Amino acid sequence: MEKIKKIRTGIVVSSKMDKSILVQIERMQKHRVYGKRMRLLSKFTAHDENNDCLVGDNVSIIETRPISKTKHWRVLSINKKAEMHQQNLMPLAEENTIENQPDGE
Repeated sequence: MEKIKKIRTGIVVSSKMDKSILVQIERMQKHRVYGKRMRLLSKFTAHDENNDCLVGDNVSIIETRPISKTKHWRVLSINKKAEMHQQNLMPLAEENTIENQPDGE
């Protein structure tokens, strides 16, 4: 009988490592005495084979065999790309087209 693997969804907070990302997962929990709802944050190191993920991406990660001392998760899918990275790439593309055009003189 195969074990059912856990799947979590979170935001990438760091992608500086090679083939690894740091994913922050937020969950709400009720305090057992006071009843107030608290926001709890957990960070997981996940394996990103192709270095596709950037900071701010919304990703799904799945539990897997231990890959290293801290990596026990891998990227299942990228649900939503970060908007700030898409906006920052647009001006660079426009600059390259302007530089490659011949001068009017």
